[in-house]
Amino acid sequence: MRYLLAAAVCTAALLVNVAAQAEKRTFIIANNADGYGVDRCLATGASCGGLVATAYCKSRDYLHAASFRKVDRDEITGAVPSTNGTSARVEFVAIECLR
Repeated sequence: MRYLLAAAVCTAALLVNVAAQAEKRTFIIANNADGYGVDRCLATGASCGGLVATAYCKSRDYLHAASFRKVDRDEITGAVPSTNGTSARVEFVAIECLR
């Protein structure tokens, strides 16, 4: 009986850990993304960055932003996010969102 209880507890702990990890997503966006103030707050490290990152996450049905940071183009694997066509130097920001 003890072995069954121990197995059930281990299984439950594993399932909770997997579910918690599934609720996190990282978005890579250009500093000139329309309407979010990324270039003014996130890319420059201004104090309004947390508010802008959370607004971005909420617009994608996440609860809040866990973190945000500048990302070098070299760090991006796969397709590079599109920009709005301005001639300004394009920088990228990673926003980690949680549900």
